[in-house]
Amino acid sequence: MALCDQSLPNVRAISPYLPGKPITQLAREMGIPVERIVKLASNENPLGMSPKAKVAVEKALVSLERYPDDFELKHALANHVALGMEHIVLGNGSNDVLDLIARVFLSPGRSAIFSQHAFAVYPLATLSAGAELIQVPAKDYGHDLEAMGNAIRIDTRLIWIANPNNPTGTFLTYPQLKAFLRATPPDVVVVLDEAYNEYIPPLERADTTAWLAEFPNLVVTRTFSKIYGLAGLRIGYALASVAIADLMNRVRQPFNCNNLALAAATAALDDHEFVARSYALNRSGMEQIVTGLKHFGFSHLPSHGNFVTFKAGDAAALNQRLLKQGVIVRPIGGYGMPEWLRVTIGTETENFRFLEALDNALTRPQQ
Repeated sequence: MALCDQSLPNVRAISPYLPGKPITQLAREMGIPVERIVKLASNENPLGMSPKAKVAVEKALVSLERYPDDFELKHALANHVALGMEHIVLGNGSNDVLDLIARVFLSPGRSAIFSQHAFAVYPLATLSAGAELIQVPAKDYGHDLEAMGNAIRIDTRLIWIANPNNPTGTFLTYPQLKAFLRATPPDVVVVLDEAYNEYIPPLERADTTAWLAEFPNLVVTRTFSKIYGLAGLRIGYALASVAIADLMNRVRQPFNCNNLALAAATAALDDHEFVARSYALNRSGMEQIVTGLKHFGFSHLPSHGNFVTFKAGDAAALNQRLLKQGVIVRPIGGYGMPEWLRVTIGTETENFRFLEALDNALTRPQQ
């Protein structure tokens, strides 16, 4: 038997996560200067990182010989969400805390539920833990909570929900979510992934962290990668009952968040002006992109995130024509949507470049 054949079957069953095409890779493949490439594939903040975070990172550079100290960030987060520090679990990006949850509650002989077209890390974390994955068909490209509730089995220990969902941008109202939580058995953990929470219009947004007192089986996860612009530093967090947070911290690697990320996140949390600017830019950019897509006759899914998913027909061919022009978007065939592409909202100039490239791809497809 070959060496790798002796690896765990659940590990061999995992489809590796494929990130958006890197700028440097496209530059090498197409011979396009890096500065001419527009990347709208990974839902990054086009404004970059919070200015306050930049200052904090520069100050933190002088003490990198020290092991990370996460007290200040936990203290800041506790004030931000009005919860005690004992409810907080930090991670190397929110993907890390998703994996911690799976390691605590999943194993061979257990199952987890997620929605068709939902975030790729949910099956990855589930299968890594050796559990069975139950995929529930989507409803209008989003979560069908009634069907997900009906899919619960005696061995189900975890349910993954993204709100807003990536890559579709679909959104569940808070009354829907609360009704689902009330109907879910208390021994089944419900993970509410709110990576794009700050992009939800304030009038539509609810404070789900206040639900933890009523639902001890709820875990809310968030990230600094999106609106705060810290994707490259990798830092996120989970909010949970004291009991669940304690279990997650038992399996969490020591010092899983580095000094620069901790300093940047603490400062970014206080940069309200940057968050407001990022939100406003996303709203105007969303309108710009959607108007352009409608002009070209593309249908799209209404989005509550910082991206739009649109039906492109032969998405692979269209994506290749965009790449040749130095514009990177995200094919999502791996999410069961081979005819669709996802485009991140960029600056006004970046959005124009995308729409210009789209026009060229449609009118001069052989270029």
